[in-house]
Formats: sequence, C-alpha cells, structure tokens
Amino acid sequence: MAQKIQVPLFDLKLQYAELKDEIQAALQDVIESQHFILGPQVEELENEIAAYCRVPYAIGCASGSDAILLALMAYEIGPGDEVICPSYTFFATAGAIARLGARPIFVDIEPTTYNLDIAALEKAIARCTRLKAILPVHLYGQSVDLDAVLDLANAKQVPVIEDAAQAIGATDARGVRVGARGAIGCFSFFPTKNLGGFGDGGILTTQDETIAKTLKILRVHGMEPKYYHSHLGINSRLDALQAAVLRVKLRHLDRWHHARQDNAAFYDTFFRNAGALDSGTPLAASSPLAMRIPKPCAAPSTHIYNQYVIRVPSEKRDALRAYLAANGIGTEIYYPVPLHLQDCFVYLGYKEGDLPESEAAARETIALPIFPELSKAQREAVATHVVEFLRS
Repeated sequence: MAQKIQVPLFDLKLQYAELKDEIQAALQDVIESQHFILGPQVEELENEIAAYCRVPYAIGCASGSDAILLALMAYEIGPGDEVICPSYTFFATAGAIARLGARPIFVDIEPTTYNLDIAALEKAIARCTRLKAILPVHLYGQSVDLDAVLDLANAKQVPVIEDAAQAIGATDARGVRVGARGAIGCFSFFPTKNLGGFGDGGILTTQDETIAKTLKILRVHGMEPKYYHSHLGINSRLDALQAAVLRVKLRHLDRWHHARQDNAAFYDTFFRNAGALDSGTPLAASSPLAMRIPKPCAAPSTHIYNQYVIRVPSEKRDALRAYLAANGIGTEIYYPVPLHLQDCFVYLGYKEGDLPESEAAARETIALPIFPELSKAQREAVATHVVEFLRS
C-alpha cells in the first residue's frame, strides 16, 4: 500500500534547514556580543523593517499582542473610551482594548475578504459617544479597505491603528504596504507568521516622530532617561536573538510571499476546475461544488496568504477537517468563536445573531496548508482530498 503523503499545516523545519547556517552565524554573533536586550541587532532590524514597510520609524517590542497594547497606550486610551474593531479576529485585537479599561465596539465583517465591513463601521461610528480609535485587521494577509477606513476616521478625528499581524508586505488598493498609512501599524513575529522568529516578537510602524518616541519610552516601563519615568509603561523589549533571526529571514520574505502566492494560485485553479466559486459569491448560491475560495485581489493590492481559507457548508466543515486529518493533512479554523460571543466579553451585552457574517464565517471556514515549502505532491494531495470529500 502506498504511504500517505503527510501535509502539516506548517513545517518550520524545512525553512530552518534552508537557513540554518545563516541563522546560526547570526545567533553566534549575538552570543559573542553578550548584548541580549534591544541594542544594535534590534536597531538594525527596526531600520530594515521601516525600509521594507516604507515608513520612517519602526519600534520593536516583545510580541504582536504588545504592539497593539502599546499603540493604544500611545494614544492614552483608557477607561470608558471606545475603540472599534472586528469581532472575527484573533483575541489580542480586542484583548488589548479591554485590558486598558476601554470598551471594544465589535463590527461585522464582509464575507468576500473576511475583513471589517465598511457599512457596519459607519453605523458603529454613529452609535459611539466616546470613540478614541479604529482598529481594523488585515486578516489572513489581505488589506482592509484602508481608503474607506481612513476617510471615516479622519472625519471623526480619531487615529487608525492597523492590526497587520498577519499581513507584513501586503499592499492595499493604492499599492501601499500595510502599516504605512494608519497612525500606527502593529506586526507580529510569531513563529508561524510569514516572517516568524524563534519565539514571540513584534514591531510597530509609524510616520509620526512624536509617536515613535512615545512608543520607545512606553516599551521600557515609560523610562527616559534611565530610572526616570515620564509615562506608566510596560516591559516589552525585543530580544537581540530574535532580531538576529528576523534579520536573516527578512532577506527571504518576498520570495516566500511569492511561493505562497504560487501555492494559492494552484489551489485556485484546481478548485475552480472542480466547480468551486470564489468568496464573492455567497455560499448559499448554487454551484457545481459547495465550496468558496478566496477572491483574487485587484491590482495593485496584493495578498500574502498568511492563511489560505476556504468556505464550505457548516454541516460539512468539521467532517471535512476530520477526513483531511485521517489522510495526514493539517488544517485549522481561524476562528471558531467570534470575539463578541467569547465568555470574557459577556459583559459587553452581545448575543448570537448580532454579527451574522462573523458567526457564519466561524462555522464555515477552514485554513489549508499554504507554507512556502509545500511540494507539488503535497498541495495536490490537499486539493484532491478536499474535492473528493465534497463530491462524496
């Protein structure tokens, strides 16, 4: 019997094997220097990320979650303030808001990109009485409609803080890289991100020199100069070892983006040929295959496919995952419970049915393996098993 092809959701060992010598040399340099917190490696990474994102300032921190928290702190957001964000996102987006005593105002998504819905955003803004910021998410590696978000934010004179944790290198409808047009961009270097470290790490980008200086102070307990505290900050410093790893990987990032895009294009073609439609058509509409694939971006926008997410009827979703797992294929659900229905946010008063698109996406979506090192045989196995199940 032929052995099943194993396809994990991620395989970081393949990436490390390719870069092992470069990374070990970079780590050895840090070890020899004995400079482990902030310092020259972090400063160089900050300069390189700023150049990559095409902004004047980048500020390293301990995680993507802290990046969001620091961004909100820089604008002195606190108890009683309101911050609008999508419900269909990772917990850190709203967790940072609530941690400061502010109130997350959850907004529904639109089903084509799974990003924040602009009409819903406009209605939410009209309901707010203490709005202090808008926090859109560039979900799965694709930009939100930043033109519309910025227009609405500017009209209310509140900052846009971009949660770009999944989208470093993605471009918006103007061809501008995410994290460059909002007041602050927040990025994560979690190991499974397109640009991932050897542990937690994050960075913030901004065009504003004053905000950049404030963020640098906030990440070191609000201290400037040493032992003098002008702000109530936190300890959120990026390790030099992480910066060294990230500097090596950054040189390969665009190549990895292209490999992810090639894998996505393969999936798109295979699934379309099998009868799937893209996410611009509701799942309820009749189609030869009960499945939706990501709708392609219109240039100059680009999608860097931190995730490749398909949509299937809710009654088939979990069975499909089980079938793929039985055939050696890893998948994930991003995200099974929208934030407005999480137990810790019960006090906000949301109920099931309030954000129907977020709730539907939570029931119907699956992320497939998309990592750059996927072999032709692996991606064929993924696509073939998905279609076989949905046709059975």
